[in-house]
Amino acid sequence: MKEHKIEAIVHICELAELSEEDQQLVEAAKKATEGSYAPYSKFLVGAAARLQDGTIVTGANQENAAYPSGLCAERTALFAAGAQHPDQPVVALAIAARKGRQFLARPISPCGACRQVISGVEDRYGVPIRIMLYGTEGILVSDGISPLLPLRFVDEDMR
Repeated sequence: MKEHKIEAIVHICELAELSEEDQQLVEAAKKATEGSYAPYSKFLVGAAARLQDGTIVTGANQENAAYPSGLCAERTALFAAGAQHPDQPVVALAIAARKGRQFLARPISPCGACRQVISGVEDRYGVPIRIMLYGTEGILVSDGISPLLPLRFVDEDMR
């Protein structure tokens, strides 16, 4: 039996350390939490995707009494971007979450389904997506989905 070591490199920074366009994307994700519909969990999540041409598309989590018919913020943003701008790759994605009026101190990470969708979007366009996970105590930054999903499943795996 062989052993294979997997390492993930992510960066943790303050908002002021990000570029101006990344700061704007994080702020758009924070604002997108206002569009959350979360009457059951009270967990408000917003996501903002920046396309290659600079367009920003946002999404927010949407819950439904017929669980699990809701959808996460990341997927609402990415699916909207793909539907409205099918020829524009997503180059960055920011995610923010809050309970009530308070943003979380530690960043949240996308769920497994969202990680798989991010991976699929990267695979679709052949462009890594810079991922910024916002927390008031710091922002986790990943250059692509691989550090968050090292053993990814992509289209090529089905051939």
